[in-house]
Amino acid sequence: MQLKYTNKINKIRTFALSLVFIGIAIMYIGIFFKTSIFLMTAFMLIGFLATIASAVVYFWIGMLSTRAIQVVCPNCEKPTKVLGRVDACMHCKQPLTMDPELDGKEFDEKYNIKKIQKKQS
Repeated sequence: MQLKYTNKINKIRTFALSLVFIGIAIMYIGIFFKTSIFLMTAFMLIGFLATIASAVVYFWIGMLSTRAIQVVCPNCEKPTKVLGRVDACMHCKQPLTMDPELDGKEFDEKYNIKKIQKKQS
């Protein structure tokens, strides 16, 4: 079975969206503790913090997305953004690279790690 690679921007956006739902679920659990003001407040506060954290992550990935290099995918011919040395197409999951040294090599997300880059050079 072939591995499914996903775009880094989409991974981070999915994480931020999951933080929103987790935060709301935690706040909803807090409703069941109406008799204990302390527990209800704690759950509401933790859920609120998770929701605020998602806003911070969305802001961060938005700023990162503006600096990403936009390329046209050779497979689906749609524009996509590439972060790092290797990434995947946002639409068709085609592995992409901006580094000419990696052309023809097996796609591996570890190429984006700084320690591995130093070992190769």
